[in-house]
Amino acid sequence: MEKHSFKDWVVATRPWSFPASVMPVAVAFVWLWSKEVPVVWWLGALAVLNIILVHAAGNVWSDIADYRSGVDAADTFGVRQLVDGHFTPSEFMRLSLMLNLLAVGLGLVMVWLTGWPLLAIGIVGVALSVCYPRLKYMALGDVVIILCYALLPMLGTSFIAAGKFVCGVLWLAVPVGLITVAILHVNNVRDVTTDRRAGIHTLPMLTGRGFGRWLYVFEVLFPYVWLVLLVVLNVVSWPALAVFLSLPVALGNVHDVMDRNDTEGTKLARLDERTAQLQLAFSALLIIGMAVTHFIG
Repeated sequence: MEKHSFKDWVVATRPWSFPASVMPVAVAFVWLWSKEVPVVWWLGALAVLNIILVHAAGNVWSDIADYRSGVDAADTFGVRQLVDGHFTPSEFMRLSLMLNLLAVGLGLVMVWLTGWPLLAIGIVGVALSVCYPRLKYMALGDVVIILCYALLPMLGTSFIAAGKFVCGVLWLAVPVGLITVAILHVNNVRDVTTDRRAGIHTLPMLTGRGFGRWLYVFEVLFPYVWLVLLVVLNVVSWPALAVFLSLPVALGNVHDVMDRNDTEGTKLARLDERTAQLQLAFSALLIIGMAVTHFIG
C-alpha cells in the first residue's frame, strides 16, 4: 500500500474548492457587522472551520461515489486520486468518516455555545452532504449546492454571530449562491457525454447542453444585476458595487462557455476552476465593499 504524506491527505480533500463554502460564511458575517449587528468574531472563525470540515468530508465522499459509479474514469476530467490508484476507496472512506466526525463534534460544541436552533441547520447540512452523490445523479445537485453553500450556511452564520436568525442575510445568498452553483453546473455541461455513459442524470442532460450553456451565463451575470438591486433597496451600500471589478472575469467565462468552435472542449475543461476563482473574487470584493461601508458609516 502506498504511503501518503500529510500533504497527500490534504490534497485529497480538494482544498482549492473551500472558498465556495467559506465565502458565503464570510459574506454573511461581514454583512451583519456592516449593519451594526453585534457579532462574536471568534464564533465566526469556528463557523468557517466547521464548514470547511463539512465541505472536505463531502468532497471525499462524493469522489468515492463518482469512482464507484463510473462517473470518474480514466478518460474523464476531474479528480484523479482514486482513478489513478493513488488512494484506495477504503482510505477515502476512512478519511471522509474522520472529517465528518470532526465536523459533527465541532458542530455540537457550537450548538452548546450558541443554542439548539443551530442544531436543525447542522442536521440538514450533514444529511444533504451525505446524500449529495445520490441527489446529484438525480439532477438535483444544483439544488443541494445552493442549500449547502448559500442558504443554510449564511442563515446559520447569522445565528452563530448574532445569537438569532437574521433572514435579511438571505438577500446575499442569491448572488453568491448562483455563482457557486455555476461551478457544478459548468462541470456538468462539460461532462454530459461521460455522465450519460455512467447512467446518471444531471440538469444539462435533461435540458440539453445548449440550454445548459445559457443557464451558466445567467448564473454568472445575474448576480451583478442583483447587487445593483440590493443597493437600490439599501440592503447593501454603494461600495458593494466593487464586485463589478470582477465582471471582466465573468465575461471571459461567458465567452468560453458559448464558444461553439471549441469542439474539443478545451475551454470547458477548466471552466469550473475559473468559475471558482470568479466566486472568490466576487465574494472578496463584496466583503471589501461592505467593510468600507462599516467604516464610512
